[in-house]
Amino acid sequence: MASWSTADVPDLTGRTVVVTGANSGIGLEAARALAAAGAHVVLACRNTAKGEAAAASLTGSTEVRELDLADLSSVGRFAADLDRPVDVLVNNAGLMAVPEQRTADGFEMQIGTNFLGHFALTGLLLPRITDRVVTLSSLMHRIGRIDLDDLNWERRRYQRWLAYGQSKLADLMFAYELQHRFVAAGSLLRSVAAHPGYAATNLQTRTGTVQDRFMAIANRVVAQDAAAGALPTLYAATVPDLPGGTYVGPGGPGETRGAPRPVGSGRASHDRAVQRALWERAEALTGVSIAVPVRR
Repeated sequence: MASWSTADVPDLTGRTVVVTGANSGIGLEAARALAAAGAHVVLACRNTAKGEAAAASLTGSTEVRELDLADLSSVGRFAADLDRPVDVLVNNAGLMAVPEQRTADGFEMQIGTNFLGHFALTGLLLPRITDRVVTLSSLMHRIGRIDLDDLNWERRRYQRWLAYGQSKLADLMFAYELQHRFVAAGSLLRSVAAHPGYAATNLQTRTGTVQDRFMAIANRVVAQDAAAGALPTLYAATVPDLPGGTYVGPGGPGETRGAPRPVGSGRASHDRAVQRALWERAEALTGVSIAVPVRR
C-alpha cells in the first residue's frame, strides 16, 4: 500500500464515525474524506459555531455536537446525548506546547485535553462502539516520559514541550493497553493509533512564544498539508483488516511525510507495567472506569 490515498478509503455507507476536533486541521480533513465515502460523521467540537462552518464545507451526512475535552462534565454530556451506535471513534483533538494552564477539572491542559478527556470519552462511549477506536499520537511521543506521581505538573517546573510529549506518549500507551484488554476479553473490537508526521495545522500557532513565527515558516516550507497529514488517521480508521494494536504513520523520511503505513514506536510506549498504572491513574482522575465489552 505504498501509494495509499483517500481513493483507497472503502465505502462507509451506513457507518457512523465520531471525530473529535473535527472543525479544523487533520480532524476536518479526516471528516471530509469519511463523509465523502458515505459515513455519517459526528463532528465533536468545543466551538460548535466553527463546527457548523466546517460541516457546511463537507459533502455527505454530518452533524455537529459540542464536546470540550478540557471539561469532564462536557464529555459526560456528549456521551449521554449521543444516542446511536458508533462504528469508529477517532480521538483526534489536541493541543501542543501551550502555556501552562489548567482544565475545568484542574488537570494540566495538555494531559487533560489530549489524554484524560479522550480516556473518559472512550470509556463512556465504549458500550456503543462496534468496530474500533483510533487514538492520535505524535512523533513527539519519543521525548515523553510518564510521571505517574506528577502527571499534572504540580511538583515539577512546567515545560511545555515535555508536557506535550508526555501527553502523546500517554495517548499511545492508552491505545496499546486498550488493545491488550480487548484481546484479554475475547473482544473483536480494535484499538489502533496514528500520527500525522509533520503536517501544517493550527497546532503550531499556540505556544504564545516566538516559536510560533518559526513554526509558521516551517509550515509553509517544510510541512505537508493537513489533507496529507490526515491520511494515517484515515488508514487507521478504515482499512478493513488492520490488526488491533497497529500504529500508523507516514512512510517517508523520518515518518514526517508520505503515504501511510504501520510504523514502530519508542520503547517506553511498550512498557506494560506503566501502561496498566497509567490506565489506573486515568480512571482515578476522571472517575471513569472502563469495562471492556465483548464484541464477537
